Amino acid sequence: MQASLPHASLPMYDFPAIRGTTDRYWQAIRSALGQGPQELVRDGDVWRGWQDPDLLLSQTCGLPFRSRLKGKVALVGTPDFGLPGCGPGEYNSVFVVRKDDTRNDLTDFEGAKFAVNEFGSQSGWAAPIMYTRSQNVAFGGFLKTGAHIASAEAVAEGRADIAALDGVSWRFMGAEGTLSRKLKAIDITPPSPGLPYITSLKNDPAQIFAAVEHAIASLSQADRDALGLKGLVWIAPDRYTAVPTPAPPGISL
Repeated sequence: MQASLPHASLPMYDFPAIRGTTDRYWQAIRSALGQGPQELVRDGDVWRGWQDPDLLLSQTCGLPFRSRLKGKVALVGTPDFGLPGCGPGEYNSVFVVRKDDTRNDLTDFEGAKFAVNEFGSQSGWAAPIMYTRSQNVAFGGFLKTGAHIASAEAVAEGRADIAALDGVSWRFMGAEGTLSRKLKAIDITPPSPGLPYITSLKNDPAQIFAAVEHAIASLSQADRDALGLKGLVWIAPDRYTAVPTPAPPGISL
């Protein structure tokens, strides 16, 4: 029987415009590790990949980690994107609405339709819902879109009134420009731990942390800027599990 091979993916910020840069980043990690597949996996079931014993490196979201992956994978570290108002390795969610919408305060969107990428998303669901509850704002309906960019498109096209986008994704959209020009940001959530790198329990996460840290430092400044990477930090698992998780619509926890 042929032995299975290690695999790697970086699915969370693998935008088409920077895919070549992401590939160079992976090659730098692979070189520093001295092992790993030639290419990143870009298709298939991410849940299956995350839980595969042959996973060498991937990136997940904080909500999936605390709800389904803790104890099944090892945390490697969390990339730091240097987002304003966030600590190292943290990120936030940005509430966006159409640029021509006359409403400019979150409280103006009581009863509005909210576009959500996934109900299993920290930045698209958990963080914004906990924040809007703290502001006594309740949305009147939800549109599930499947991706942050799809949520932004839904708002821009008038299929939803408001969405909350991962702060890193919003920055990438701003750099690309076409979609972000149709939107405006009206509020942000408090920071939470960012999207962690993970590996199989059979691997040494400290060794992989060192390789990723070395890879980031070895990238050209242009590539680091394109990826938005400032470094790699350690955020303890308990910080992820301490973040509250609101139930999806129609489900009580």
